[in-house]
Amino acid sequence: MSQPARDTVIDQWTGRHAIALQAALRMSQDELAALIGVAKRTIASWNERPDIVIRPELQRALDTAYERAAEPVKLRFARQLKADDDAEAQAVSNVVALTVAIAIVVKDAEVLLVCRRDADPGGLDWQFPAGIVKPGAKPATVASRETLAETGIHCSVRTELGARIHPLTGVNARYFLCDYLAGEVENRDAVENASALWVPSQRITRFIPEERIYAPILRALEGEQ
Repeated sequence: MSQPARDTVIDQWTGRHAIALQAALRMSQDELAALIGVAKRTIASWNERPDIVIRPELQRALDTAYERAAEPVKLRFARQLKADDDAEAQAVSNVVALTVAIAIVVKDAEVLLVCRRDADPGGLDWQFPAGIVKPGAKPATVASRETLAETGIHCSVRTELGARIHPLTGVNARYFLCDYLAGEVENRDAVENASALWVPSQRITRFIPEERIYAPILRALEGEQ
């Protein structure tokens, strides 16, 4: 977000800028409303919607109020905007990226897939079993646990194949090659999945387009054939 320096003109006043000016002037909403010739409720609306772009005629009124302000007011205004920017940047940096653990479960020359129900009515999407990694959880444990929950298949993690930012969902995807231990495949999550089954590893690209498959998965499956 742009940060105007002292003695510069604001290119476009928003509610955030107007409220920062009010604070710098040390005025109440009533006082600022009287200064620029608007109703108090207009000032209140700017406080509630800081991203709103203010009407052109009020842009000019705010320009005038800012230009006529004393130097200490302009300095306080610039500092207030910087404090707002710093707070916003900190909030963004505190966002924890969503991590998903994905299990590539192999049995002989087969790999386990689930058929997700797409958001579009009737839509289907073949994927590997996966689960969201909550804070404090181990991704490898999530991969095997979610496989059991979705398909009834017990598996153990052999190795982590790697991680990437998923090109479609934007989540942090971590991939685990897993060995089949026991169980008969079944669709245990009928709400999210339409089906679960074993497919021949060499036919994986008939279910999932090759360009969507993480390259180390394809190499690992080639070694299983």
